[in-house]
Amino acid sequence: MSGMTSRRSLLSAAAAASLAAPARAAQAAGPRRRPPDPTLKAILREIDPHRIEAVVRRLAAFGTRHTLSSQTDPVRGIGAARDWIHQQLTAYAATSGGRMTVELQSFTQPVSPRVPTPTVITNVIAALRGSVTPEQIYVVTGHYDSRATDVLDFTSDAPGADDDASGVAVVLELARVLAGREPEATLVFAAVAGEEQGLYGSDHMAQVYKDAGADIQAMFSNDIVGTGDAHDGSRPDHRTVRLFVEGVPTAETAAEATTRRSIGGENDGPSRQLGRFVKEVEPAGTDVRVVWRRDRYLRGSDHVSFLLRGYPAARFTEPRENFAHEHQDVRVVDGVQYGDLVEFCDFDYIARVAKVNAATLWSLATAPGTPKGVVVDTTQLTNQTTLRWTVGTEPDLAGYEVVWRETTAPDWTDVLPVGKVGAVTVDVSKDNVQFGVRAVDTGGHRSPAAAPRPAA
Repeated sequence: MSGMTSRRSLLSAAAAASLAAPARAAQAAGPRRRPPDPTLKAILREIDPHRIEAVVRRLAAFGTRHTLSSQTDPVRGIGAARDWIHQQLTAYAATSGGRMTVELQSFTQPVSPRVPTPTVITNVIAALRGSVTPEQIYVVTGHYDSRATDVLDFTSDAPGADDDASGVAVVLELARVLAGREPEATLVFAAVAGEEQGLYGSDHMAQVYKDAGADIQAMFSNDIVGTGDAHDGSRPDHRTVRLFVEGVPTAETAAEATTRRSIGGENDGPSRQLGRFVKEVEPAGTDVRVVWRRDRYLRGSDHVSFLLRGYPAARFTEPRENFAHEHQDVRVVDGVQYGDLVEFCDFDYIARVAKVNAATLWSLATAPGTPKGVVVDTTQLTNQTTLRWTVGTEPDLAGYEVVWRETTAPDWTDVLPVGKVGAVTVDVSKDNVQFGVRAVDTGGHRSPAAAPRPAA
């Protein structure tokens, strides 16, 4: 964590505020872990590696879950896996007092390079409605389809234990543990299909949300989260999970790109702010390694479907992959075992990944939403900085904090509480630092920060 700066920050309320904010000193605001509240502590204790193991083994036992495999065979293929996942989520929903609903979201994917005939693809989605701000939505996914070496081979065994029964197991365990809770915002737990054929399930899901004008405040894909041991002779790393977060938004327009080039902000997109938030709330015993890329080199996962629609999104994945265990026919060659088998999964590790997800989702869903409409005034040249934003409507909203850091620093270094106002002037030059604004509720829960855009 960077040290506190020595500068004093003088404030004056702008026209939107009724009272002048008092002068005060900025305080250190680096990426310190935020201690979990009592409910979150209970949630983390309930995550069960044995239940996670049972899910991974059951999904692998379907033989193949290839998107083109049988949808009617009750024992083998993606249809059997779909129905089993639906049964599990429905059982969890029964414990929610009516707050959780489950749906099969189906559509027909037309012919494409990896789909030779029109194919029905189905996402299994459980939504736990928020008790205070249900319009604010946080999504977590894993993909339940699998593949062999040939992406069009839908008959060979493709157990897909790590890729991605592990991610689905995280999603199901989160749904089980959280079903009986009452988050303030809505949580969505989804097992999507068609990922290996081209992200088709998540693409459809994201577009449905976009068409409905949904306020997706964050989305996380769990894809290949099965082990901290690559089984390749490298040193195991049982506590680290990588989190890929883009900087420049995938959906950035040409006009937005022009503005960004003139003011900076390559490291301050909404997804990058999620990465900072996750580091602050990661539970003890885990280490989130934030990687400043959209995904692994020249690769992608289901979060990209949401990024394409302008939603903040990120991807969790294990620290080091073994490519002999991904997208491979099950076989032994020269004494080397190929194939995505259950024996290479570490269920305690998957449980740690589930805890990182739980801490993130619960912390997001109990905090105010990320501030909207955050702008920096550019009507006059000045060494001060005036920030404005839209005041939220959450009933427990206590106020806002302005955060900033040097342009070369990865995380926020200074924080200034400014009260429940919609504008403030800070005696720090916008030329020298990167600013953000985050909301705080009466319980001390903080939202991710939002970086300002220039506005007259």
